[in-house]
Order: sequence, then structure tokens, then C-alpha cells
Amino acid sequence: MDRAQKAESIEALKGVFADSGAVVVTHYLGLTVAEMTDLRGRLRKEGASLRVVKNRLAQKALDGVAGEAGDALFKGPVAIAYGADPVSAAKVVTQYAKDNEKFSVIGGLLDQTTVLDESAVKALATLPSLDQIRGKIIGLIQAPATKVAGVLQAPAAQLARVLSAYASKDAA
Repeated sequence: MDRAQKAESIEALKGVFADSGAVVVTHYLGLTVAEMTDLRGRLRKEGASLRVVKNRLAQKALDGVAGEAGDALFKGPVAIAYGADPVSAAKVVTQYAKDNEKFSVIGGLLDQTTVLDESAVKALATLPSLDQIRGKIIGLIQAPATKVAGVLQAPAAQLARVLSAYASKDAA
């Protein structure tokens, strides 16, 4: 890899670190190509990506922002999982690590500055995703409107039942 390619890779990694909600750092030693392809497919379904990185280039891309703890994550065969939603990549990667003993989660970076250990990444994976939160908010917003419509409709329905009862009583 020549100097221009290294500079291009560093710039691409800077963009990944800046644009991602969270970056999960993993070790993939011993995974086959088919297993890596399977993991990439799972991540793609959730709107996330997986990228194998060179440790030194990742450390240069971080440029010391995450401190020594952030640089310490990048040792050994490292792949990063990232996505715009901070939870999506963490969910898929932690589930995959449970299913495959060759794959492990080392830690992560939240907004480039906060370094997460393995337990923090697992805790992040238990949170609801952005789409789930949006669905809950929409449900909460719609619930009062539905209740108001039901309350406003109830007196008219009761009046109609009373009039129907009188009409059937008079007809009998």
C-alpha cells in the first residue's frame, strides 16, 4: 500500500468515525469468508456495515481523539462494525459473537470520544433501535387523539341507543 492509498484510507476512516453513531471494534481471527459474508449481510439488513481495518491507519484516523484507551482497542485482527444508528451494529455484532466463538467484541467508540468496553457494547445492544423508539413515540402521540374521538363519540352513541329504545318501545 503506497502513501496515497494510506492517506485515502485514513480519510475514509475519519469519515466513518465522524458519521457513525457508534463504532464497534471486533476480533475476527479464524472466521471463514462465508462467515464474514453472512455477518456483513446481517449488518446490511440493519443499515450497518463491517470493515476490516489496519490498526495503525485506524489509530491515525482517530488522531488521539479517543485517547490511549481508544488506541488500545486496535490490536490484533480488527474489524469495525458501524452504522448511523448507534444500536443497530451493536445488536447484530453481539448476537453474532454469541453464536460464533471465533468472533468476539472488544469494545467500541461512541461519538469518537467515548470509549466503550465489551460490557458497555452489550448494554448498548439491549437498547431499542431508533426505528423502535420512533414507533413508540408515534403510538403515544396517536393514543390521546383516539381516546378523545372515543369520548366525543360516546354521548352521541348513547343518545342514539336511547332514541332507538324509545322507538322500539312505542312500536311494540
